[in-house]
Amino acid sequence: MAKYFAKRLGMALLTILLVACVTFLLMNAVPGSPWLSEKTPSEATLAALNAKYGLDKPVPVQLVKYLGNLLHGDFGVSLKMQKNRAVSSIIIEMFPISAKVGAIALLWAVLVGIPLGCLAAFKRGKLTDSILRVVCTLGISMPSFVVASTLLVVFAGGLASLKFFPTIFDASLGWRSYVLPCFSLGFYPMCYTARQTRSAMLDALNQEYIKTARAKGLKNKKIIFKHALRNALIPVITYLGPQVAFTLCGGFVVESVFSIPGLGRYLVQSIQNRDYPVIMGTTIFVASFVILMNLVVDLLYRLADPRIDLTKGGE
Repeated sequence: MAKYFAKRLGMALLTILLVACVTFLLMNAVPGSPWLSEKTPSEATLAALNAKYGLDKPVPVQLVKYLGNLLHGDFGVSLKMQKNRAVSSIIIEMFPISAKVGAIALLWAVLVGIPLGCLAAFKRGKLTDSILRVVCTLGISMPSFVVASTLLVVFAGGLASLKFFPTIFDASLGWRSYVLPCFSLGFYPMCYTARQTRSAMLDALNQEYIKTARAKGLKNKKIIFKHALRNALIPVITYLGPQVAFTLCGGFVVESVFSIPGLGRYLVQSIQNRDYPVIMGTTIFVASFVILMNLVVDLLYRLADPRIDLTKGGE
């Protein structure tokens, strides 16, 4: 097992390095500058700013310097959004807000999606299954900004009689501020989880051990939730691993629609303002989180199915 973790750690470091290099090169390939705005500074001012932050050097030199600082845990400082503030402190401030909204969204998505998938599989071909398939297909097809905008129109002021929730996120208002963003953020994962669960459950219910359990006279509830669901969870866990990382790090569109002061919305703003260190730091943070969740997924495989041998995964 130690060899397995050492191998995964090496792959993780290589992946983060590649992500950092590709992001840095693509970011600098896009025309523009952090200093360009409605009132463009003079040439002398631009030259001084570029020299101060090292932007006057060739891109390969900038990349090598950034990677060197990264090895020491230095993500640099914000150039424009919060000038001269450490990127790491910005991430530490913004991430908990995104994580709280994302955790609530994922919690309800999993708690609703898995039972609905089991119900659809058990009621295969019936009206219940057809309705759930239509709802899940609709949820997967609709972009999150459409869901968020629809909820705003219906429940937050678009209709005069249904002003139940605030249009702008405000944590001081309590649970009412979390309802629409969490529903918008969790609707797609819920629908996808339900579809994955249904497909995996249908496969599991056709296995010989399920037929044996039915022959023994076990109740359907016990067959589904004790025998079939455990094996059916493996593809669901595979999907939820990276999805957890992306959701907890902030739904870019949802946070922008509801003006949530989280990491996702801040990343969008930093891209618009060419704040290079913030873009790099946030991208590397999200990539590291995704890698971590993939490792957690591998460990959860063992809990779902003890027959899985992680040490033989790459052989």
